Amino acid sequence: MELFVEQHSVVRKIWGKSDTILFIFAGAAAEFALNKAVDWLYFTGKLPSDPLGRLFSTVRYAKMIVFSPMVEANKAIDTMRKIHSAVEENRGATIPDWAYRDVLFMLIHYSISAHELLEEKLTDAEKEEVYNVFYRVGLRMGLKELPSNYIEWLPVREAHLIADLQKSEFTADLFKQYKKHLGIMRFKVLIEGQKLVCPDRVKTLLDFSDFSLLTPIVPVYKVSRLMKMDWLLKGILLPADYKDQINELEVYKC
Repeated sequence: MELFVEQHSVVRKIWGKSDTILFIFAGAAAEFALNKAVDWLYFTGKLPSDPLGRLFSTVRYAKMIVFSPMVEANKAIDTMRKIHSAVEENRGATIPDWAYRDVLFMLIHYSISAHELLEEKLTDAEKEEVYNVFYRVGLRMGLKELPSNYIEWLPVREAHLIADLQKSEFTADLFKQYKKHLGIMRFKVLIEGQKLVCPDRVKTLLDFSDFSLLTPIVPVYKVSRLMKMDWLLKGILLPADYKDQINELEVYKC
């Protein structure tokens, strides 16, 4: 049985741990809010009305791709494309190809940065492995102008960060919704977590400092995982309503 992602791939390790996934989407939540195409997320109303629900919905598709046989993974990618095509038809406009690439680029960047924050530095070969998985997702979705490898992608990613991000009224509203749905304390944790994984361009636009209050806590958290006590911290920091969904994210145990 052919798999979309090989059994022992580092990508499975990255997307098999709930805390890594949460950092991936913490970073993406910040960058999403700055993207010039974020108005598309407001067209359906799903993201601002339920940002956490949208997060878990997106995660389910990503995990379906990473942990499924090739045929099932391709079906999931095709379904995502059809959903977006339906939104385009309803709005009578087309989502720019660069906006699709931006989302793909976020998944690549934050998969690497979240893993390196909580686990260890990736080798060049492992970074190429991460890139290749999402490159194939992009090809299946029909995206154009995708760099063929990780090294060629790096300057393209930087160019997209400069060209496609801006602080807008959507940015302010999305962060307002994050705060509303998370509560003040968890929202503060979100911001401090975003500082640890977001690129400099994102931090500059959001007026984030380079220092995060979570920096001294991360080593303690790593120890708690080894002691199987990380569930306690997750219980404190994450909404109880999403406990089951968070547990479902866990594939690889420490």
